Amino acid sequence: QVQLVESGGGLVQAGGSLRLSCAASGRTFSTYAVGWFRQALGTEREFVAVVSRSGSSTYYADSVKGRFTISRDNVKSTIYLQMNSLRPEDTAVYYCAARQGITMRTKDYDYWGQGTQVTVSS
Repeated sequence: QVQLVESGGGLVQAGGSLRLSCAASGRTFSTYAVGWFRQALGTEREFVAVVSRSGSSTYYADSVKGRFTISRDNVKSTIYLQMNSLRPEDTAVYYCAARQGITMRTKDYDYWGQGTQVTVSS
C-alpha cells in the first residue's frame, strides 16, 4: 500500500515556474514507479511524466518535454515535478500515481493522490 499527497500547486503567470511535490508513505515506496498526470476541466486525465523506481529512467509527454522535469528522492519518499516556462494550457489538476512497473497508461496505476490545482494566467 502506498499513500500519496501532492502539494505545490498555485496560480502563476505564463512563463513562470512551479515545483510540485508528491509525498509518499509506505515502506515499499522505492519499489514503485511514480507518474504525474493532469486533468483540465472537461477533459480526460492525461499522462505528463513518469520516473522509474531508481530514478534512472524518465519519460515525458511531448507537450511538456523540455519544460518539465520529474525526479525522486527515495530517502525522503518524495517525487517532484519541476515545471518551467508554464503556459495557460498547462492549467489543470495535477495528480501523482504509483504502480510497480513503469508505464504511461493512466488506467494501469494503482495508487493516486488527491490532486493539486495549477493555474497559469496569460
